[in-house]
This record gives sequence, structure tokens and C-alpha cells, in this order.
Amino acid sequence: MAKRDYYEVLGVSRDAGQTDLKKAYRRIAMKHHPDRNPDDKESESKFKEASEAFEVLSDDEKRARYNQFGHAGVEGQSSAGAADFADIFGDIFGDIFGARHGGRGGGRRQGADLQYHLELNLEEAVQGVSRNIRVPTKVHCSTCGGSGARKGTEPVQCSACGGIGQVRIQQGFFSVQQTCPRCRGEGKQIKDPCSACRGSGVIEESRTLSVKVPAGVDTGDRIRLSGEGQVGARGGPSGDLYVRIEVRPHSVFERDGADLHCDIPIGFVDAALGNDLEVPTLSGRVKLKIPAETQTGKLFRLRGKGITPVRGGPPGDLLYRLVVETPVKLTSRQRELLDEFRRIQEEQGSRQSPRRQSWFDGVRRFVESLRG
Repeated sequence: MAKRDYYEVLGVSRDAGQTDLKKAYRRIAMKHHPDRNPDDKESESKFKEASEAFEVLSDDEKRARYNQFGHAGVEGQSSAGAADFADIFGDIFGDIFGARHGGRGGGRRQGADLQYHLELNLEEAVQGVSRNIRVPTKVHCSTCGGSGARKGTEPVQCSACGGIGQVRIQQGFFSVQQTCPRCRGEGKQIKDPCSACRGSGVIEESRTLSVKVPAGVDTGDRIRLSGEGQVGARGGPSGDLYVRIEVRPHSVFERDGADLHCDIPIGFVDAALGNDLEVPTLSGRVKLKIPAETQTGKLFRLRGKGITPVRGGPPGDLLYRLVVETPVKLTSRQRELLDEFRRIQEEQGSRQSPRRQSWFDGVRRFVESLRG
């Protein structure tokens, strides 16, 4: 397969300076370095291609030959591809690997954080609750104490890297540093692995944890359980467990921050004449006085009957929205009464339906304006 143009590989113009070349190479290497993409052949190929391009273009003499003769002018002179995708210049890649290049490998490393999704109903979220959860995780092997070595033995220092976890290979003028292939960066080797964990230092098990959910939590809130995450490598400290809250939809109330909303259907007779209704709250029922001539969409507010936020502050409100319901499946007698009511209402005109009359007046003026 024909090689791509080196400038195209790095995504720079042909007159790019050394600073632009380094920035372009750094961006590609940060994304495709094999240590960040294990077992990803495509990333390895892209990293190798970018390393080769950078080695040529960052050298003025090689770049001049490449600009004049193309790939033929530098054929056989690039050593980046033979460096097992390692770093060419340490100052460019110092933050890809962090402390791994400077410190010794195989030390205690903190375990990864875990996340658990906990579903609650609205009442539990508002009032707070304690729940037991079962979490599958890995823990230190009790047989070997997390070392991975058979009881009574210890891991030994890697003879290839001297316990550093990295080895240096000389490639022409370049000193290349890469992960030690023998200990895989650990710095130590296990000659006699533990039979219980097979040398990994950890075993899988499930734990039951008690989670205290504070009052007022909402969907998306997280509770941190320190040290309950994935176990650390080689006896290192465990990560944390984050319990993410998911509040299920409620059949009656809808939450909006600290406020609660509730739709209340009422008949048009109650809306016209008024009535006292029993309405729900999270702590029981209360009476709500519906005044006569109430229109659909009217809001009634009970202050302080909402939710107290988990991070503090005053409780929210409980808002009721009245929805006037049209009766269905009318009897013949009900139809007679409603027909009579309609005739009487038409005689009264706009006095009893001001919004309806105002709307029709607006429509009439709009149609007349269209006619000119």
C-alpha cells in the first residue's frame, strides 16, 4: 500500500514550522498511542505512521530530501517505525504517561471508581431512605494479601528493567523508552503465583452495602462511598463507589426542582358553582376550596408543601392546576338539561362567556383586515 503524504498524515501545511509539527504530532500521539489503546491495531498503525512522518519532517536535512524526492528520498532512514511505537522525544510525551516514566513500576496503585444506579420512588427521594445494594466487584485476595505471589513468597524485581517498568532502546541517534515487555510495566515478576487468584492479586465477589439516601435527592445526584470501588493493584487502596440516583416518574405528582405539580380534573358544574375538594399531598390529604366561576388552567399554590432541597434552602411549593373535564356518555335527561342551559346562555350573550366572545371578536376583526 502506498504511503500517505507526511504533511497529510500530520495535518499540517508544507511550510509548517517546528512548533506546529510538534503540536500536530502531540495531538495524534495523545489519541493513538498504543499504551492508551491496547490491542487496537488501527491506533497502532496511525501512531506508527505519525511517528515516521514527524521524524522525517522535524529533521531539516531529511525534510529537504523528502520535499524534493518524496518518500524515495528518505527510504530506509526512518527509525520511528522500528521503535515499537515508543516515544521519540520525551518532552513531547511527558504527560501521556505521567509519573510512569519517572517512577518505579509495580508499586501500589489505587483502584478504579465504580458507579451503581439506584432507583427510588418519589416518596423515598423526598423523605430519604436507607437501602441495601449488592455490588459485584474485585477485592484483594485474602490468600496472598493482594501480592499475587504464593503465600510465603514475594514478587521479585524484574531483571529486564531493574524494577523501573520501562526499558530504553537505542535507535540510531534516538534513545527510545518503552514499556518493559517482560513485566509489562509492573517492575516486578511473580515467579510462583498464588493458586487462589492465579497471580492477579484480586478475586471477584459481591458485597452488600448499606446506602443512606438523604432527603431531597433528585435524578442525577450521586452519593460517594469512599473506598468501596475497585480494589487497587498490588495491595493499593480501593477506588470509590458512586451511587447515582434515578427517581421514577410518579402517578400523581411531577417534580420541578423543589416544587411539585399536580393536575386536578374537575367537572364543569364544580368549576361553575364552586366546591370543596380533597386533594393529595405527599403527607396526606388537604381540602382545597374551589371558588365559583373557576376557569380551566387555574393554579392553586400551597406554600412550603413541596420538597426541601438536599443541599439546603427553603422547601418548595405544591401547585395544583385545575383541568375542567367535559362529561361523556350523557343520559337523555342530561342532554335535555344541557340543551336548556345552552339556550339560556345564548340569551345572556357575552356576559357569561367573556373570553369566548372576546376571542370571536378578535377573529372577526382579523378576517375583516384580510379583506382590506
